Amino acid sequence: MIVVSDTSPICYLLLIGEIELLPKLYKQVLIPDIVRQELSNARSPDLVQQWINNPPEWLIIETVNLPINNDLELLDAGEQAAIILAEQQKASLIIIDDGLARKIACDQGLRVTGLLGVLDEATRQNLVDLPAAITLLRKTTFRVSSSIIDSLIVRHKKDFEK
Repeated sequence: MIVVSDTSPICYLLLIGEIELLPKLYKQVLIPDIVRQELSNARSPDLVQQWINNPPEWLIIETVNLPINNDLELLDAGEQAAIILAEQQKASLIIIDDGLARKIACDQGLRVTGLLGVLDEATRQNLVDLPAAITLLRKTTFRVSSSIIDSLIVRHKKDFEK
């Protein structure tokens, strides 16, 4: 299974202490070099910068040339590169959170999930304490509709009742 990720899911998994879900679920994850650059940016949290400066073996960093593609021009460079990498690698999945980027990736035939999709799958496989992960996620700058969080909670209600 080839999986490509954008910046945001990696950043937030690091911030909530659940980055190891990625290799547990997918073995390896590919990111474009521009995503590595975004993660190491001085504006990124120190934890994120430190992690990406010594990336784990399961994280594969690929160079992606951004061709002119009108379908992608409204996205930031990391999102563009992640979609292009996913297409080039014929990825089984792309992990991306931005709504427009998700729509474009879907329109281009890619299978898409986001951070919450990763947490959902990890919960199904009993790899994460979903209530604790959601609590920590709410303390970050991650923004998503409360109805989406609510639907995830309802789907795994039994986990919240433990």
